[in-house]
Amino acid sequence: MRTRGCGGIGGGDVGGRVSVCGWAQARRDHGGVIFIDLRDHSGVLQVVADPEVSPSLFEIAGRVRGEYVLRAGGTIRLRPAGTENEKLATGTVELAADELEILNAAAPLPFSPGEDAPSEEVKLRHRVLDLRGAPMQKNLRLRHRASSAARRWLEENGFTEVETPMLTRATPEGARDFLVPARLRRGAFYALPQSPQLFKQMLMAAGFERYFQFARCFRDEDLRADRQLEFSQIDAEMAFAGEEDVMAAGEGVVGAMFAAAGLSLELPAPRMTFAEAVRDFGCDRPDLRNPLRLADVGDIMRDVEFAVFAEPARAGDGRVAALCLPGGGDMPRRATDELAAFASAEFGLGGLAFIKVEDANAGAQGLRSPIVKFLPEAALAETVKRAGAKSGDILFFAAGAAAAVNAALAVLRGKLAEERGLLAGGFRPLWITDFPMFETGDDGKRRARHHPFTAPRECDWEKLRGEPDAAMSRAYDLVVNGAEIGGGSIRIHRAEGQLTALAALGVGEEEARRKFGFLLDALDSGAPPHGGIAFGLDRIAAMLAGVSSIRDVIAFPKTQGGACPLTGAPAEVDLRQLRELGVRVVGGKGE
Repeated sequence: MRTRGCGGIGGGDVGGRVSVCGWAQARRDHGGVIFIDLRDHSGVLQVVADPEVSPSLFEIAGRVRGEYVLRAGGTIRLRPAGTENEKLATGTVELAADELEILNAAAPLPFSPGEDAPSEEVKLRHRVLDLRGAPMQKNLRLRHRASSAARRWLEENGFTEVETPMLTRATPEGARDFLVPARLRRGAFYALPQSPQLFKQMLMAAGFERYFQFARCFRDEDLRADRQLEFSQIDAEMAFAGEEDVMAAGEGVVGAMFAAAGLSLELPAPRMTFAEAVRDFGCDRPDLRNPLRLADVGDIMRDVEFAVFAEPARAGDGRVAALCLPGGGDMPRRATDELAAFASAEFGLGGLAFIKVEDANAGAQGLRSPIVKFLPEAALAETVKRAGAKSGDILFFAAGAAAAVNAALAVLRGKLAEERGLLAGGFRPLWITDFPMFETGDDGKRRARHHPFTAPRECDWEKLRGEPDAAMSRAYDLVVNGAEIGGGSIRIHRAEGQLTALAALGVGEEEARRKFGFLLDALDSGAPPHGGIAFGLDRIAAMLAGVSSIRDVIAFPKTQGGACPLTGAPAEVDLRQLRELGVRVVGGKGE
């Protein structure tokens, strides 16, 4: 049907005959000659329909509208002098058509490919049009190149690709499972995998030693810009490996992906413990392009009479911290009030105090703030020194529960750096290590910070048995420019150790063997020490493409509400299907 792609034709093809196919991107009628910009996956080529060559061909060209699917044949010639288009790779040539066929007409469209849709709903409802546009074509092809580079690196370094089941059983991964009723076993359900975690550990016990998979994963959780109900991850596991081995492999994979996109990543990445990250940045995924850091001043404020600072400083779960904004002394009171209101509304803090440093060498006399009169001069001097404040700077303070203080100052740090143009360029990776094994959920119950198959540090096995909240894990996350793009851990490879970790979560041996007997048996069969990592392919692709939402690098994403406007999913099913499955929907069609 075609002999060449539209975008691959140039001056060397002049005088040759070609046949091309594609979509009509534009049609122009200039003085009786019709020009059609024909687009396919490779680019755009100008097709010329001249009535003197063929009146019937000219009549067909006159019927062409935007996004009609065409086939054109003819001879390649140079464009007349002065009509070249420097924006096109084919801009010096054109196809003088003597054949033109409408393969399919397009109905009137809600928007043109590459243009903004009236709304996100319309864009996703007519996703095929959005995908035809240059931005999505570019993004998905970039994702493909990055994925191919990752696969090549893994294959060249001895990893074997193995597919694991999509229909499995529920496991405690930290989010809700999608459940699938089993027709052949009424009352029983499969779960779609949140990750291939247990299967890849069993592959280590099976002797594959180096495994990888481009895995589809499912989590029934609230959506946001970097999260979808179904997503893709690059999953890898290594036997006889420690943290350094896995992290080096992870850098190899990510480095190959960035190189495939023509981007540079500063590797090897520096290391920072979880405690250091929270202390200095308020979160465990800091953006190293941002020079702003937090200063812990709780010890300075512990004995002051200003109760707003003193009480959190003395509380076991409290924190008082300062954030210095260089040159921020020019910030108007209206702006500081807005930030205080934001901290109160979003994080439940009493507000956000500030001190403007007008003269760093003048002691308390050089400071301006409503709170200066409540603080001793020695405390003020030590605070200014510790925060590294200079004349013309402003200090922001947050005091209260440590979690709220950290969250508020982490967001403020990013907000101020962006508004003030403080973010450096490039991509700054960072490994976060030494995570606590457990954390306390909103329900007050202990839960695994990563997952319950993560090994503790060798020196913390006794803590796991006696004081699990003090145990540290052998987990590691890779953060780039403030976004977590991957994470993993060294796993527990002995059954007795796995039972100990589950017991810390309130899972007794009987329940553990009922739910995870297959894993425990695999560990008991002689599982080697092993560890692994999983990278969020969607997040990495979005970063490489320079877009803020992973929806812009996924062909058919869901909306923020988890719906697919294109297909109408999720949708009700026929009552007969529900009966076959033994399912009854309470308050719905199957009731």
